[in-house]
Amino acid sequence: MDIRSLQYFITVAEELNITKAAEKLHMSQPPLSAQIKGLEAELGTQLFIRGNRRLKLTECGQLLYRRAKEIISLTDKTKSEIHSMGEGVRGTISIGLVEGMAPDIAAEWFVGFLNIHPNIRFRILDGSTDDLLEKMRSGLISLAVITSPCDHSLLHSFHVGEERIAALMNKSHPLAEYGGNEIKITDLEGESLIVPSRKAFIDTIYRWFREVGAEPRIVCEMDSYLDAAALAGKMVGISIFPRTAYIPNDYLVFRELEGEDKTIEYLFVWRKGHPLPSIEEYFIDFVKELVEEYYE
Repeated sequence: MDIRSLQYFITVAEELNITKAAEKLHMSQPPLSAQIKGLEAELGTQLFIRGNRRLKLTECGQLLYRRAKEIISLTDKTKSEIHSMGEGVRGTISIGLVEGMAPDIAAEWFVGFLNIHPNIRFRILDGSTDDLLEKMRSGLISLAVITSPCDHSLLHSFHVGEERIAALMNKSHPLAEYGGNEIKITDLEGESLIVPSRKAFIDTIYRWFREVGAEPRIVCEMDSYLDAAALAGKMVGISIFPRTAYIPNDYLVFRELEGEDKTIEYLFVWRKGHPLPSIEEYFIDFVKELVEEYYE
C-alpha cells in the first residue's frame, strides 16, 4: 500500500466506476482494476461490492477512503512545509491579544519566534475577549489570547497565564486607606462598581457577591481597561478589573480582591475544525513548548 495505490483507490471510490476512474486517471482500465485487486489482496478484505454498472464501498472500503484522504492530505502538507522550510519560513501571523497581561505574555513568544524565523511578520489586533472571538469567527484572526471562560467545544485552548483581580479607586476613597493590599468582597457591598462588559465576567462578579449574601451595585460596564481606570480616578465608582488595568498615577490606587478564586486566566485559543496555515501551526507548537517549559 503506497501513495500511488491510495490515490488510485480514492479516485475509484469517488467515481464508483472503474471505466470513469481510469479516464480520470488517464490510464487504461485493466491496470487500474489490477491495482484495486492488489490492494484488496494486501489488506485481506474486500473494498468494493461489484455491481453490473456501479461499484459500492464496503464498510472496510469506507474506512480506507477516509484514512486515505487523510494520508494524502498529510503527504501534500508535508511536501509543502519542507519546500517552505527550504526557502525559509515566511508569512504573516494574525493574532488577537486581549487587554491586560496578554501583550506582556505574548511579547516573549514574538521575540523567540522571530529569532528563529526572521521573515515572519505579526499582525496584532486588540480588543475584549468577545471582540476577539468575533474577529476569529469572521476570519480576521486565526489565533488569540483571551481570558477564560471559553467554549471548549468550539475552541482549542491551553493556559498561558493568570492575573489577580483588583479594585481600582481614587486614592481619596475610604477603602484606599485600608491597611495591606487586599480587600474583601463584603467591603464592596453598596459601592458603585465599574466592571468589564463581558457577560461571563459579570456573572462571576454576581456569584462572588451572592456567596457572601450580597448583590453588586454595577453602574457601568465597559471594555477598555484604560477608560475604566480613568472613571475610577474621577470617582464614578470602583473598577473591578485585572490588576494590569492599574497604571501608576497620582489619582488611583488598587487593592487586590481577597480569595484564591479572584483571578483571571489567560488562554491561547484557535478554532476547532478550521485548518491553519503551516506557519501558524509552527507558532502554536513553539508557544506550547515555551509554556510547558515555564510550568515544569
